[in-house]
Parts: sequence; C-alpha cells; structure tokens
Amino acid sequence: MKPRISLRARSEYDAVAAGLEAAGVVQGSMFGMPCLKIDKKMLAGLYGDAMTFKLPPEPREEALALDGAEHFDPGMGRPMKEWVVVPLAHSASWPKYAEQALEFVRV
Repeated sequence: MKPRISLRARSEYDAVAAGLEAAGVVQGSMFGMPCLKIDKKMLAGLYGDAMTFKLPPEPREEALALDGAEHFDPGMGRPMKEWVVVPLAHSASWPKYAEQALEFVRV
C-alpha cells in the first residue's frame, strides 16, 4: 500500500516541479507515485510525505545524513542504491536535491 500524501507535501512537491519546468522537467507517474522526469528518465518522486531523489554519491551521502532520510525502497524489498527519501521536515532542501538529481540524470 502506498503511503498517504498530505496537502502540505503535495504543495511543496508542486513548487519543486514548477521550479524545474523551464529546464524541461515534466510530471508523470512511476511505481504508482507522482514523479518528475526529463527525457523519460525519472529524477524525483513524491512518496507519502517525502520526496525521493536520484543523486550522485556526495549529495546522496549529504541527504542520507538528514534526520529521517533513508535509501528508497519502492516496495520491492530492495532499496535502490542511488535513491534517497527525504522527509517533509526537510522540504526546504527539496529544490536543491531536485536540481542535483536533474544534473545527475542528464549525464
């Protein structure tokens, strides 16, 4: 079962999405969750009251150091090594991680 998304989390996610529109990022769905994509590659998603980001090593370790952050497991029982879940409590960092994820998937 997918975690419930609060109005605040959706609003913060929508703000991140709007900030990346000019770069060509579009909204979609993957793993049954809202996500952000560029050229059909997923860079971030909304998972309950948290955002997930595909990050390179240094930003990934920085994100994992945040209280409550963890590797993302979309429900298959196996965390995805490049993906980090960043809780709503750290939503001020979401735009930064979204930008870093965008650069990472563009490579």
